[in-house]
Amino acid sequence: MRLKNARRTTLFATLGLAAALTLTACGGGDDDTSGDTPSGAPSSSASAGATETGASDSGSSGGSDAGATATGSATGSATGTGAGAGSDGKTSICRTDELEVNAADNTTDKKEGVVTVQLKNAGGRDCSINGYAGVDLKAADGSTLSVERNGEPVYPAVLKNGDSAAFNITFPYNNSGGSGVRLTDILVTPPNETKYVRVAWPAGTLPVTDGSSSGKLQIGPATRVG
Repeated sequence: MRLKNARRTTLFATLGLAAALTLTACGGGDDDTSGDTPSGAPSSSASAGATETGASDSGSSGGSDAGATATGSATGSATGTGAGAGSDGKTSICRTDELEVNAADNTTDKKEGVVTVQLKNAGGRDCSINGYAGVDLKAADGSTLSVERNGEPVYPAVLKNGDSAAFNITFPYNNSGGSGVRLTDILVTPPNETKYVRVAWPAGTLPVTDGSSSGKLQIGPATRVG
């Protein structure tokens, strides 16, 4: 009986030691697994960082595919913005000081007179002209006659250095036989400008109608010549 009991004790001790060793091995495995999680997290963070770097720095050669996509999008957007701000094809307006202004009488009949005002680009650069000029006529008696727009459509144009635009001033021809209203000057303000140029009136007089001829004076829009 004592021998049997001794064997049982030895067996139980052996089983206990094996169980202890098994538990120790399991405990070590769990510790290693919990240690993998933090080391895996920085790895994921590093990938996210590479993606962000790729999105904000087009010169980065690393990063994920998402980073490369973001880089392409950002580069395209920046290029479009730059083009819109500095290379949009727009040309600044023709300034008064860049234009040579002349007027000529182009009347062909004795019903309606025509004076053509020419605006020549002499500024040494391309400039745009768009719309109606402002025109006032100065009379010999010191009065000023305003000229109305005739309502014709406007056609914007770019004038290279040396190119010209022109518009017509139409006025009633003086068939009365009297001296009429004698004009001396045209005050021309180019489209979209505020400074005017004074040029001599090249044509004849206006008929006297109720002390004013302004209702029959009209101008057309400035249009590129040639």
